[in-house]
Amino acid sequence: MPPFSTETIEELKNFQMAIETSMGDIIVEMLPDKAPNHVRHMLRLASLGAFDQSAVHRVAPRFVIQLGDLKTRKEPLTAKAGEYVKNIRAEINDVKHDAGIVSMARGAEIDSAVTSFFIVLGPQPALDNTYTVFGRVIEGMDVVRKIEAVPVDGETPKSRVDVQA
Repeated sequence: MPPFSTETIEELKNFQMAIETSMGDIIVEMLPDKAPNHVRHMLRLASLGAFDQSAVHRVAPRFVIQLGDLKTRKEPLTAKAGEYVKNIRAEINDVKHDAGIVSMARGAEIDSAVTSFFIVLGPQPALDNTYTVFGRVIEGMDVVRKIEAVPVDGETPKSRVDVQA
């Protein structure tokens, strides 16, 4: 059975996602009552080391920072973690995309989210009811702001911001 398959919503509320970056740590409170399958998916991937050795791959000041692109990993994903890298059905909810909200990135199709996620840097009402919110930064917004300030080429950081999650 995949990790994080049997926990109740109440039990899932006890888990947090710790994102260690080369600029400091970010702690994310999970919101399983809003997006239970996303919380399970992200905790599962993080527990299997999927995000380790990856990097922040997008910095859009005053909008979002984005992480979780497995192509940024320094080494290939383990086979065990790779078993759980798959699209996840959207769980659109009523949480507003304000500063510190953590939401899944996706392609044009609503159910195309896989591993990439973003942290919102300020109110983004255009994202509301369009992307699945699954968490909220409860510690480390100062680190998020430091990452927001890194020099970029377009929206790509000019120097690598390493991630372990």
